[in-house]
Amino acid sequence: MGPIGIITTIVAAILFGAVGYYLGHQGKLRLMNQNILRLEDEAKQVLADAHSQARAIEVEGEKRVLDLQREAEAEIKERTRELSRQENRLQQRREALDKRIDSLDGREKRIRDVELKLEERQRELDNAWGAHLAELERISGLSQDEAKEVLLEQVRDDARVDAARIVREITAEAREEGDTKAREIITTAIQRIAADHVSETTVSTVELPSDDMKGRIIGRGGRNIRAIEAATGVDLVIDDTPDTVILSSFDPVRREVARLALLRLIVDGRIHPGRIESVIDKAREEVEQTIREKGEEAALELGIHGLPPDILRILGRLHYRTSYGQNVLQHSIETAMLCGMMAAELGGDVQTAKMAGLLHDLGKAVDHEVDGPHAIIGAEIAERYGLPEKLVNAIGSHHCEMEQCSCEAVLVQAADAISSARPGARRESLEGYLKRIRALEQVANSFEGVESSYAIQAGREIRILVKPEQVDDLGAIELSREIARKVEESLQYPGQIRVTVIRETRATEIAK
Repeated sequence: MGPIGIITTIVAAILFGAVGYYLGHQGKLRLMNQNILRLEDEAKQVLADAHSQARAIEVEGEKRVLDLQREAEAEIKERTRELSRQENRLQQRREALDKRIDSLDGREKRIRDVELKLEERQRELDNAWGAHLAELERISGLSQDEAKEVLLEQVRDDARVDAARIVREITAEAREEGDTKAREIITTAIQRIAADHVSETTVSTVELPSDDMKGRIIGRGGRNIRAIEAATGVDLVIDDTPDTVILSSFDPVRREVARLALLRLIVDGRIHPGRIESVIDKAREEVEQTIREKGEEAALELGIHGLPPDILRILGRLHYRTSYGQNVLQHSIETAMLCGMMAAELGGDVQTAKMAGLLHDLGKAVDHEVDGPHAIIGAEIAERYGLPEKLVNAIGSHHCEMEQCSCEAVLVQAADAISSARPGARRESLEGYLKRIRALEQVANSFEGVESSYAIQAGREIRILVKPEQVDDLGAIELSREIARKVEESLQYPGQIRVTVIRETRATEIAK
């Protein structure tokens, strides 16, 4: 091979090398471009996913904000309505007070005018009386004080004898005419509706399967017990009492809700704040349903129709209220039956009497929330829902806080006393019973001439022995009335108390 061939070979090798290098470089460039495109696609997909997630989070946030806004608006509306109701109630009371103030101002002016006239007349009488006394002293030869003492003593003795005799005659006549009929009506009514025993009071304790359950109810750091108390408004007392949790609340409905919820949590075993709230809501719905059913059942049992649903609901709350161990709803039904029976015997309005008897303790359902006597609270509720005036008066006057304006109002008071005072109707603690007995005997012993007193018949009667040399027969009648009046003014007791004064004189001689 000549030089030309060698050169040609070298040139060809160089060309082939250059072409190979160029082709390899182009392949690397294509591979790099493909990687760049793939990374760009992945970046676009990541951005698209991020935008989608951000949009979902934004939509969820907007929905949550709307929900919170609606809840806040609903709560604001409810509070606004409540404030409006309270404002209306205050306005009504303000108007009533203004009317009473105007009336009192007019009465005060009239009283001042009368006082001026009386003062003028008094001066005239004083002058005439002075002249008259001087003349009497001259004629009788006695001073004014001596004559006054003689006259007052004579008048006092005569008035005392006449008053005691009149009281005895009136009492005997009233007993002869009224005892037979009253005994017949009341005995018949009691026999027809007499219950067996005192109704059970609302349960305030919950039995636990073991002491370990106390720790689960308390929860870590006390979170479970705080959640229960916050949701129900009831205090849970967990002390050294074995296997027992005590529920404490003035509201018997709340206490019943807490009792049901706690029993279900114990049975279920899952006790944590989220579960507690759900169980309490269900227990509250169940209690509300029971309240409505009890109110409707009471009205249906008595044949009473047309009562507003809210009145029936308030009435149903009495199913969880007790008074001295007596279930207030059962007591109200019993009182209504007694009212109806006595009204039928006396020719009164049976339907009104039964309705007033059923609703007479309506105020006890809310007396822990509203200030005032339960009779007045019940009358205000009845008036607010447009019940008849006669019915409102019968409810408000059954404890004499209002003046009784109808026969039915008197029957409600009598039936209420019969239902609460009959044997087995109510119970009280031993300490309260003994305190009432001692107070009753102390009242009797505070009168002059009393030798001893004994409370009998579980405090339904007190018998007083008097000193015969200090208290005569007519004085014994007067003493029994005074003691009965002081017992009414100074003591609180269910039903009635009979006061019996005994005067006995014995003459003893020994035959030898």
